[in-house]
Amino acid sequence: MNKAELAGKYEVEMGGSKAEADRAVDTVFYLVREALKKGKEVKISGLGTFKVVRRKARTGRNPQTGDAINIPARKKLVLKASKSFTEELNS
Repeated sequence: MNKAELAGKYEVEMGGSKAEADRAVDTVFYLVREALKKGKEVKISGLGTFKVVRRKARTGRNPQTGDAINIPARKKLVLKASKSFTEELNS
């Protein structure tokens, strides 16, 4: 499902116009992004917790040549699914 499909589902479920649905979806995404940029966790009940984790710099290997390459440190977005969502997926 992409952003447009999500807005379309919101429009059908909640009523209202396409513009209102687009604005609602954009607002939620914006708020989640801003919180994560500030280093906060975003907990959505029934879905899970989004958080940013730091990955250390490390040495990897080029699979074609076998040469060592440096992989720089970076931030990574992680979603830890809630217990209820995990159970729902596995049922």
